[in-house]
Amino acid sequence: LINDANFGGGLKPGRSLKAIIPGGSSSKVLKAGEVFKLNRKGADGQMTKVDVPLLDLPYDFDSLQQAGTMSGSSAIIVMDDSRSLVETLANLSEFYAHESCGQCTPCREGALWMAKGLHRLTHGEGRKQDAEYLTHIAQNIQGRTICAFGEAAAWPV
Repeated sequence: LINDANFGGGLKPGRSLKAIIPGGSSSKVLKAGEVFKLNRKGADGQMTKVDVPLLDLPYDFDSLQQAGTMSGSSAIIVMDDSRSLVETLANLSEFYAHESCGQCTPCREGALWMAKGLHRLTHGEGRKQDAEYLTHIAQNIQGRTICAFGEAAAWPV
């Protein structure tokens, strides 16, 4: 699918795959080279775990869910080796911080804190504890907001 001219034209010549975000900005990032254990029915009709590399991962609800992500809005984002995952995440976090309605504290404050932390990282001011800091904030947003927007802001982090 990634190299198919019918779907976005594939990667530019000389570039290699870095990551795929399969369901828009709020779904889990799948990194190049990842292998997923998916439940599949064998020839004997029994369910078994099968290793499926990222580029062979079917784009269906069950397969994506087993891989720990989702189809979401089905806006597939493909990044090659010219993109920085941290800069991409900073861009997404800035969007979520800006778009938060501000009604609930975990989303309003957490999205802003994540955006500020990622801004530090992308501007040469990162701290040793920033990865743990970002993960802690994201985990404290999940399940504590009025709507799904907070979850969407936290999941990429």
